[in-house]
Amino acid sequence: MRSERLVPLIVACALFMEQLDSTVIATSLPAIAIDLHEDPISLKLALTSYLLSLAVFIPASGWFADRFGARTVFRAAIVVFTIGSLMCGLAHSLPDFVMYRILQGMGGAMMVPVGRLVILRTVPKSEIVSALAWLTVPALLGPVMGPPLGGFITTYFDWRWIFFLNIPIGIVGVLLATRFIPDIREEDVAPFDLSGMVLSGVGLAGIVFGFALLGQQAVSPYIALAVIVVGIIAMFFYVRHARHTTRPILDLGLLKIETFYVGVVGASLFRIGIGALPFLLPLLLQIGFGMTPFASGLITFASAAGAMTMKFTAQPIIRTFGFRRVLIVNCVIAAAFIAVGALFRPDMPHLVLIGCLLFGGFFRSLQFTSTNALTYADVSSEALSRATSFASVAQQVSISMGVAVAALILDGMRAWRGDGTIQLGDFSVAFTMVGLIAVCSIFFFIRLPENAGAEMARRPSKVVPAGDAPGEMGSTA
Repeated sequence: MRSERLVPLIVACALFMEQLDSTVIATSLPAIAIDLHEDPISLKLALTSYLLSLAVFIPASGWFADRFGARTVFRAAIVVFTIGSLMCGLAHSLPDFVMYRILQGMGGAMMVPVGRLVILRTVPKSEIVSALAWLTVPALLGPVMGPPLGGFITTYFDWRWIFFLNIPIGIVGVLLATRFIPDIREEDVAPFDLSGMVLSGVGLAGIVFGFALLGQQAVSPYIALAVIVVGIIAMFFYVRHARHTTRPILDLGLLKIETFYVGVVGASLFRIGIGALPFLLPLLLQIGFGMTPFASGLITFASAAGAMTMKFTAQPIIRTFGFRRVLIVNCVIAAAFIAVGALFRPDMPHLVLIGCLLFGGFFRSLQFTSTNALTYADVSSEALSRATSFASVAQQVSISMGVAVAALILDGMRAWRGDGTIQLGDFSVAFTMVGLIAVCSIFFFIRLPENAGAEMARRPSKVVPAGDAPGEMGSTA
């Protein structure tokens, strides 16, 4: 019970808090923008700053867990995240809000990857898909409850209470972690790669934040481009650094493992499309359709409800068809449900909108669960901490890029017209573009062998000699 059900459910408390926070904020962005006297699109900084903080600090999560123990780091992360939530609720300007969101991200950077690491090290590989599904069941309550709850609070109370909700959840998470999470740590821990941390942090921050700054009226586009260039240069030097370092903060050698490469790089394109949805949907429903935050939340919650439904069917679907076939076919279906937002109109029946979001959430969640499990199929136990850090960084960067790309498209459309307003047709272009980006991930999935991840899928496979498998360990996939 502890390894296969209890630990994932406890870790899910942290994921629940994080997901509730992000989905509630997405629904309330227009109202927060009015209260802070900012343009709604400018509030993309509130989303990207948090995701950016995750991407910068996640690389250190594996090392800290190995060095100080998973339970200690996990509890400290929850405390930092909770304090950041309290400060966000007290913010009175966009710079303050962004700064406290970064503090939240520092806590989230340690919270979720370390929790996932505990699961991967305590659960047998044959049970990983099931354990990850249990992990995400309570966590998906956040997206289910987030839109209607955030809309209700914003419409009838004050958006600041959104952040105060995390305080009791954080307290419960610390208590449960103290009682049940094993204090897993490594005996032999390599020295911390400080140079790599600085280079990767500057590189990721420059690229992601630079794209987020594009279109900001208060910042010259040349400054935004300069920030992006600095990020690219820093990442170039990081790649050189990683090739000559025994234990780099982001181990690029893991990309030699085929399943890890596809699960990280290929899935990142899909997540760009997914990352745009929490930003685009509330703006479409509230600015494009004129809905209240509460009405908008009642519709968008259907996406998370569909995702939760999928969690009970993921294991049999993957077992029946295998990872490769599921990822290829489902990629096309899920991307189509992203692009279908281009057809949404104010006079469409709400049941049609809810149905599209419900089925879309189901297929997107299936893609997430499949890629998350496949990523670790051939990673050795010794490399798990580095693998979870790497994969988590890629996930947060791609999601934040989704927000930045969607905002850039909307900014570009209104700049092209020259009237400074956001029109309904702008959203159609944005949904179509992010859907096309998501479907491009299929070119990575088709390179997988038929029996990829067979052990995790509980499908029969031929044992591949260790010397013939890519990466750090022999594959039984």
